[in-house]
Amino acid sequence: MRDLTKAIGINRPSLYAAFGDKQALFRQALDRYMSKYAGYVEVALKQSTARAFAERLLLGAADSMCEGSNPAGCLLVQGALASGEAAEPVRQELTARRRANEAIVRQRLKRAKAQHDLPAGADPVALARFLTTVTQGMAVQAASGASRRELRRIAETALRAWPR
Repeated sequence: MRDLTKAIGINRPSLYAAFGDKQALFRQALDRYMSKYAGYVEVALKQSTARAFAERLLLGAADSMCEGSNPAGCLLVQGALASGEAAEPVRQELTARRRANEAIVRQRLKRAKAQHDLPAGADPVALARFLTTVTQGMAVQAASGASRRELRRIAETALRAWPR
Protein backbone atom coordinates (compact mmCIF):
# COMPACT_ATOMS: atom_id res chain seq x y z
CA MET A 1 0.00 0.00 0.00
CA ARG A 2 2.91 2.31 0.73
CA ASP A 3 4.24 1.90 -2.83
CA LEU A 4 0.79 2.45 -4.31
CA THR A 5 0.00 5.60 -2.32
CA LYS A 6 3.46 6.97 -3.11
CA ALA A 7 3.07 6.24 -6.82
CA ILE A 8 -0.26 8.05 -7.09
CA GLY A 9 0.71 10.82 -4.68
CA ILE A 10 -1.95 10.41 -2.01
CA ASN A 11 -1.96 9.24 1.59
CA ARG A 12 -3.46 5.99 2.82
CA PRO A 13 -6.65 7.53 4.30
CA SER A 14 -7.39 9.19 0.94
CA LEU A 15 -6.92 5.88 -0.85
CA TYR A 16 -9.28 4.11 1.54
CA ALA A 17 -11.80 6.96 1.26
CA ALA A 18 -11.79 6.57 -2.52
CA PHE A 19 -11.83 2.78 -2.76
CA GLY A 20 -12.76 1.33 0.63
CA ASP A 21 -10.57 -1.47 1.92
CA LYS A 22 -7.81 -3.40 0.13
CA GLN A 23 -10.21 -6.04 -1.15
CA ALA A 24 -12.52 -3.42 -2.66
CA LEU A 25 -9.54 -1.77 -4.35
CA PHE A 26 -8.43 -5.14 -5.72
CA ARG A 27 -11.93 -5.94 -7.03
CA GLN A 28 -12.03 -2.59 -8.82
CA ALA A 29 -8.59 -3.27 -10.29
CA LEU A 30 -9.86 -6.67 -11.50
CA ASP A 31 -12.95 -5.05 -13.03
CA ARG A 32 -10.74 -2.61 -14.91
CA TYR A 33 -8.39 -5.38 -16.02
CA MET A 34 -11.28 -7.52 -17.27
CA SER A 35 -12.86 -4.66 -19.20
CA LYS A 36 -9.54 -3.84 -20.85
CA TYR A 37 -8.04 -7.28 -21.53
CA ALA A 38 -10.91 -9.76 -21.64
CA GLY A 39 -12.97 -8.11 -24.37
CA TYR A 40 -12.20 -11.08 -26.59
CA VAL A 41 -14.74 -13.09 -24.55
CA GLU A 42 -17.56 -10.74 -25.59
CA VAL A 43 -16.43 -11.01 -29.22
CA ALA A 44 -16.37 -14.80 -28.94
CA LEU A 45 -19.87 -14.90 -27.45
CA LYS A 46 -21.22 -13.12 -30.55
CA GLN A 47 -20.03 -15.84 -32.93
CA SER A 48 -22.79 -17.72 -34.70
CA THR A 49 -21.53 -21.27 -34.06
CA ALA A 50 -20.05 -23.07 -31.09
CA ARG A 51 -16.93 -23.90 -33.11
CA ALA A 52 -16.46 -20.25 -34.10
CA PHE A 53 -17.03 -19.29 -30.46
CA ALA A 54 -14.33 -21.70 -29.28
CA GLU A 55 -11.91 -20.53 -31.97
CA ARG A 56 -12.42 -16.84 -31.19
CA LEU A 57 -12.16 -17.54 -27.45
CA LEU A 58 -8.86 -19.42 -27.71
CA LEU A 59 -7.24 -17.18 -30.31
CA GLY A 60 -8.46 -14.07 -28.51
CA ALA A 61 -6.92 -15.34 -25.29
CA ALA A 62 -3.63 -16.02 -27.07
CA ASP A 63 -3.55 -12.48 -28.43
CA SER A 64 -4.62 -10.85 -25.17
CA MET A 65 -2.06 -12.71 -23.08
CA CYS A 66 0.77 -11.32 -25.17
CA GLU A 67 -0.55 -7.77 -25.32
CA GLY A 68 2.57 -5.62 -25.00
CA SER A 69 1.38 -3.08 -22.41
CA ASN A 70 0.42 -5.78 -19.91
CA PRO A 71 2.51 -8.44 -18.16
CA ALA A 72 2.25 -11.68 -20.11
CA GLY A 73 -0.39 -14.15 -18.99
CA CYS A 74 -3.61 -13.48 -17.12
CA LEU A 75 -4.09 -11.71 -13.81
CA LEU A 76 -6.86 -14.14 -12.80
CA VAL A 77 -4.45 -17.06 -13.15
CA GLN A 78 -1.12 -15.54 -12.17
CA GLY A 79 -2.62 -13.72 -9.19
CA ALA A 80 -3.95 -16.97 -7.77
CA LEU A 81 -0.66 -18.78 -8.33
CA ALA A 82 1.36 -16.04 -6.66
CA SER A 83 -0.78 -15.31 -3.62
CA GLY A 84 0.09 -16.87 -0.28
CA GLU A 85 -1.96 -17.68 2.79
CA ALA A 86 -2.18 -14.05 3.86
CA ALA A 87 -3.94 -13.26 0.60
CA GLU A 88 -6.78 -15.76 0.97
CA PRO A 89 -9.46 -13.15 0.13
CA VAL A 90 -7.55 -12.38 -3.09
CA ARG A 91 -7.35 -16.06 -4.01
CA GLN A 92 -11.07 -16.48 -3.31
CA GLU A 93 -11.96 -13.50 -5.49
CA LEU A 94 -9.80 -14.77 -8.35
CA THR A 95 -11.31 -18.26 -8.03
CA ALA A 96 -14.82 -16.82 -8.09
CA ARG A 97 -14.05 -14.85 -11.23
CA ARG A 98 -12.51 -17.84 -13.00
CA ARG A 99 -15.60 -19.88 -12.11
CA ALA A 100 -17.85 -17.10 -13.40
CA ASN A 101 -15.92 -17.06 -16.67
CA GLU A 102 -16.30 -20.82 -16.99
CA ALA A 103 -20.02 -20.48 -16.33
CA ILE A 104 -20.31 -18.01 -19.22
CA VAL A 105 -18.57 -20.49 -21.52
CA ARG A 106 -20.74 -23.34 -20.22
CA GLN A 107 -23.96 -21.40 -20.84
CA ARG A 108 -22.90 -20.55 -24.39
CA LEU A 109 -22.16 -24.20 -25.09
CA LYS A 110 -25.40 -25.40 -23.48
CA ARG A 111 -27.25 -23.02 -25.75
CA ALA A 112 -25.33 -24.44 -28.72
CA LYS A 113 -26.29 -27.96 -27.68
CA ALA A 114 -29.97 -26.99 -27.40
CA GLN A 115 -29.77 -25.46 -30.89
CA HIS A 116 -28.19 -28.66 -32.26
CA ASP A 117 -24.97 -26.78 -32.97
CA LEU A 118 -22.99 -29.46 -31.11
CA PRO A 119 -23.04 -33.18 -31.87
CA ALA A 120 -25.48 -35.29 -29.86
CA GLY A 121 -22.71 -36.85 -27.76
CA ALA A 122 -20.95 -33.55 -26.95
CA ASP A 123 -20.93 -32.53 -23.29
CA PRO A 124 -21.16 -28.73 -22.90
CA VAL A 125 -19.96 -28.88 -19.29
CA ALA A 126 -16.85 -30.88 -20.20
CA LEU A 127 -16.20 -28.68 -23.23
CA ALA A 128 -16.44 -25.55 -21.09
CA ARG A 129 -13.97 -27.01 -18.61
CA PHE A 130 -11.69 -28.00 -21.51
CA LEU A 131 -11.71 -24.51 -23.03
CA THR A 132 -11.09 -22.77 -19.71
CA THR A 133 -8.34 -25.24 -18.81
CA VAL A 134 -6.61 -24.59 -22.12
CA THR A 135 -6.85 -20.81 -21.70
CA GLN A 136 -5.55 -21.01 -18.13
CA GLY A 137 -2.68 -23.21 -19.27
CA MET A 138 -1.94 -20.70 -22.01
CA ALA A 139 -1.76 -18.01 -19.33
CA VAL A 140 0.89 -19.98 -17.47
CA GLN A 141 2.78 -20.53 -20.72
CA ALA A 142 2.60 -16.82 -21.57
CA ALA A 143 3.90 -15.84 -18.15
CA SER A 144 6.76 -18.29 -18.75
CA GLY A 145 7.69 -16.52 -21.97
CA ALA A 146 5.65 -18.24 -24.69
CA SER A 147 5.13 -16.02 -27.72
CA ARG A 148 1.84 -15.09 -29.33
CA ARG A 149 2.69 -17.49 -32.17
CA GLU A 150 3.28 -20.33 -29.70
CA LEU A 151 0.02 -19.62 -27.88
CA ARG A 152 -1.90 -19.51 -31.13
CA ARG A 153 -0.45 -22.91 -32.04
CA ILE A 154 -1.69 -24.26 -28.69
CA ALA A 155 -5.14 -22.84 -29.46
CA GLU A 156 -5.12 -24.39 -32.94
CA THR A 157 -4.06 -27.75 -31.49
CA ALA A 158 -6.88 -27.60 -28.92
CA LEU A 159 -9.37 -26.84 -31.68
CA ARG A 160 -8.45 -30.08 -33.42
CA ALA A 161 -10.09 -31.86 -30.48
CA TRP A 162 -13.39 -30.05 -31.09
CA PRO A 163 -16.29 -32.50 -31.47
CA ARG A 164 -17.60 -33.12 -34.96
